Amino acid sequence: MSFQQDSAARDSFAVDTFARDVVVVGGCGHVGLPLAIALASRGASVTCYDIDAAAVAAVRGGRLPFAERGAALPLRRAIAAGTLTASTDPAVVGTAEHVVVVILGEQDADPAGLGPASIAGALGDCAAWLRDGQLLVLRSTVSPGATAGLEKLAADLGIDADVAFCPERIAEGQAMTELFELPQIISSRSARGLDRARELFGRLTSELIELSPEEAELAKLFSNAWRYIKFAAANEMFMIASDRDLDFERIRAAVAHDYPRAADLPPAGFAAGPCLLKDTAGLAAASHRFTLGAAAIGANEGLPGYVVARLAARYELQEMTVGVLGMAFKAGSDDPRASLSYPLARLLARRGARVLCTDPHVSQPGLVPLADVLAAADLLVVATPHREYAGLAARQPVADIWGVTGAGALL
Repeated sequence: MSFQQDSAARDSFAVDTFARDVVVVGGCGHVGLPLAIALASRGASVTCYDIDAAAVAAVRGGRLPFAERGAALPLRRAIAAGTLTASTDPAVVGTAEHVVVVILGEQDADPAGLGPASIAGALGDCAAWLRDGQLLVLRSTVSPGATAGLEKLAADLGIDADVAFCPERIAEGQAMTELFELPQIISSRSARGLDRARELFGRLTSELIELSPEEAELAKLFSNAWRYIKFAAANEMFMIASDRDLDFERIRAAVAHDYPRAADLPPAGFAAGPCLLKDTAGLAAASHRFTLGAAAIGANEGLPGYVVARLAARYELQEMTVGVLGMAFKAGSDDPRASLSYPLARLLARRGARVLCTDPHVSQPGLVPLADVLAAADLLVVATPHREYAGLAARQPVADIWGVTGAGALL
């Protein structure tokens, strides 16, 4: 269905009235749903639009589709009060004054910039329901130029709408705290758009930082790339120490102890998740100057291979059952997206090991209970530092980069 063919349906709405305050496109996901709940808790009427029917059904029933600390009760309250709804019908995009888009960061878009065609593809059928008078807010991580791409799309559709980029900078699992406590970056090319973004996000926090759209796009990418680079530096130092059969964490603790200039040196471990790698790769693709980003990707993505190679030098993996503890991308999460636990398991299997994977939070076919892993495995590898593994009393050797078990890396 073309945008032009559906323009009559779109224009059937009165341009000066909206039934809802906010619609969040991709609103039942890890980024969209906490924002929707937070805005609803501050008095906004919000609709979550999502193509995931199961997630929509869960939200309608007052249930979280994923783990998010502190979100369950305000979700139930908002559903009961009618301030939060969820739908798979793209027409709901035309019912709200503010359209917050959180799906573009998940698309395989041109890393050098998202043009109108790729933005339209990401938005899908809901783009046909955009209306005059709306504020269109890009929320997810985008490549440089995406805001301008959405502006052009709106112009091509003949829509008189303001466009803003207000990046999400929330740690997964911490949204119901950080949405209210962290400063919010807002940007728009027009004064009116900036005023409207200020009003929308001013519902959540009083500290708003104003940038141009291009500055805001880079600010989001720089934030995640900087974190990713720091993790890469720690992981390469871990490899250097391990090559010498030395304990990196013992060295790191000594370096950072009462020494502020080294306090931000993180522990070693798998740096993964749906944002850090993607943002670093996108920035590297958009600028040939970002050699540090490319190097960081090599260091972090190469850590599973390094771990397996070290274990293979010590153990006859082809004769062993190896238990991989933790499949989520970070501790305490039920989100396995971009987790390096999976490459780790595949590399172990390629070495001939029988691999058993477990996680107390992730529900996926093929995962087995921890007790079964502990009973069957000859070697354990801690891939995700869930607190459930702290002080684990295991009869077999434990390779623990993170140090969560207290057993040491054994690499």
